[in-house]
Amino acid sequence: MKKPNFGHLLIALAILLPLGLFSQEAELKWNPAFSMQFRQISGTDLSPDGKYVAYVVREALTEGEKSEYLQHIWVAATDGSLEVQYTRGEKSSYAPAFSPDGQRIAFLSDRSGKTQIWVMRLMGGEAEQITDSKTGIASFQWSPQGDRFAFIAKDQETEEEEKAKKEKRAVILVDQNFKYNHLYTIGLEPGEDKERKVQRLTKGEFHISSFDWSPDGTQIVFAHKENPSINTSRSGFDISMVAADSSAVRSLVAQDGSDDSPHFSPDGRHIAFVSDNGKPEPIGLGDLYLYSLADGKTTALPHTPDRNANLMGWTADGKGLLFSEALKTSRTAMLLPINDVLEGKKGRGVAKPLCPLDGTSGSISFDQQTQKMAFVYQTPDQPVELYVANADGSGKKGLTSVNADIELPAMGKTELISWKSKDGLEVEGLLTYPANYEPGKKYPTILQIHGGPAGVFTKGFTGNPSIYLTQYFAEQGFFVLRPNPRGSSGYGKEFRYANFRDWGYGDFEDLMSGVDKVVADGMADEERLLAMGWSYGGYMTSFLVTKTNRFKAASMGAGLPNLISMTSTTDIPDYLVGHMGKEFWEDYETYEKHSAIYRIKNVETPTQVIHGANDLRVPFTQGQEFYVALKRRGVDTEMIVLPRTPHGPREPKLQMEVSPRIMGWFEKFLPEKAKP
Repeated sequence: MKKPNFGHLLIALAILLPLGLFSQEAELKWNPAFSMQFRQISGTDLSPDGKYVAYVVREALTEGEKSEYLQHIWVAATDGSLEVQYTRGEKSSYAPAFSPDGQRIAFLSDRSGKTQIWVMRLMGGEAEQITDSKTGIASFQWSPQGDRFAFIAKDQETEEEEKAKKEKRAVILVDQNFKYNHLYTIGLEPGEDKERKVQRLTKGEFHISSFDWSPDGTQIVFAHKENPSINTSRSGFDISMVAADSSAVRSLVAQDGSDDSPHFSPDGRHIAFVSDNGKPEPIGLGDLYLYSLADGKTTALPHTPDRNANLMGWTADGKGLLFSEALKTSRTAMLLPINDVLEGKKGRGVAKPLCPLDGTSGSISFDQQTQKMAFVYQTPDQPVELYVANADGSGKKGLTSVNADIELPAMGKTELISWKSKDGLEVEGLLTYPANYEPGKKYPTILQIHGGPAGVFTKGFTGNPSIYLTQYFAEQGFFVLRPNPRGSSGYGKEFRYANFRDWGYGDFEDLMSGVDKVVADGMADEERLLAMGWSYGGYMTSFLVTKTNRFKAASMGAGLPNLISMTSTTDIPDYLVGHMGKEFWEDYETYEKHSAIYRIKNVETPTQVIHGANDLRVPFTQGQEFYVALKRRGVDTEMIVLPRTPHGPREPKLQMEVSPRIMGWFEKFLPEKAKP
């Protein structure tokens, strides 16, 4: 089948997007609307025989009053002969999963109101709705025999609760009356009464996050925690197993800390899982372990490079585990051989990257025999597309062209640089050049700081739609420096833990020594330095303007300048306490030492504040505290509130607002003669 041409889509976008955001004159310039054209790919599933890949394509809808994302499922043949849209309509469809025989694709969609499981035949036809859950489906899996599904759904409200809502007398009981996710099964085919049998497998005051069928379809292993709050996600998971035809639950791994993401071995004798081995690790630690169903023993596996594994499953021969992880400035699939461990030998397996490291990969899936893999891949100068390769990483081949018809404007090149921090620690970062760069000339430079602190800047496409539009700033004549300071993922546990009780100090030196490098190299103009960051990046932005006046202007996005009030208002207090070591009432000194608000009298740098109105992660009042204090001190400031926005904009139009407003703020305080 001939691949579709997306030229008509670009023409439609040019007509529909607001005048001035995307016009013929601006067509080959990096601006928010131009970047918003790039479609994103996720949710791949490789068919059992490796002949087809189902995947999700997301596009932004911004015409008229719309400001939303629409997702639909596509299917590509791994020989390159097919690339076709599989689902359509005004409602999103996602999470495709091939049946064990490869003849059908199940997926989630809210086309009927609530998110339900739907099934279509591989070669097309009408989609059939399988579930009718009142609360919607969170996730699902085909049974190994392909005759039913296991799925997670949230508990329903009681009749009294529904009545109270209708009568507008319902109240919110904080940390009470949780609605838990529980496991169910449903048959694929209706019974004689033309109804599909739904069986509830679990109930009680615990919340299920992930699960996996046993190879024979008789058992389901699942991870669960005490309640649905995000605060318990790093410290409260245990692993249990339930019979697939009853509610007989058996506890397998129950200890302090987090034991998560269980996967049955192909022979059904072991369960692999991710754990911090009985010790709560709020900063984040994910090592791989095996649980033996025969004797109940748990065995630690060799450490992965970052000790922060996202377990995907087993190799078909049961001799290796497949996982993904950040590896410095890439993200990749990896293979960890475990045959020696299974045989009781002393050998230690070494994890091997499977995807190219000159870019970054995601949404990775394998065929039934783990001989092929599908993955989404992008580089700093190439937008995302879908690829297929042999399971060892060889034979990489592109399958899609969802962004191929978008002609790219001139781009600033991106290179990996490294430097030594004040204490000698080796630090890396990505430096994007001005699009019009001339060797020997100095340019204004933006220091961009990532969130987390365990975030990481990877080699993704620098033209992607984002809060911070790298190529938009590069086209305006700026260097953009994106360091990975201590605390970042991708560089091992010790590096990730290196800012424990040290926020705003060692990481500050890592950032500033990176700035010093590009200044010393004759590229960054010392008189035209700027800074911006979101979340933890916003925290660091607030902190650095209390410690240095080197920046002409700064923009704090969703920042947390007061760790005491942050800890008592955020939905992740354990995370903050984990980094500070104690509760704030036990150690006021540490919290104050690492809070910018207590050094507000030092700030002279004009600082913009941007925050989401509905942010629970970093509450709106954090941005407000900093803004009000700056304003009362007479420091140049402004506060921009994004309506309907949690911890970062979810609506395309609001996302498109951020970078131009930052640019306007920066240009306001650059010396007139020094502007790009």
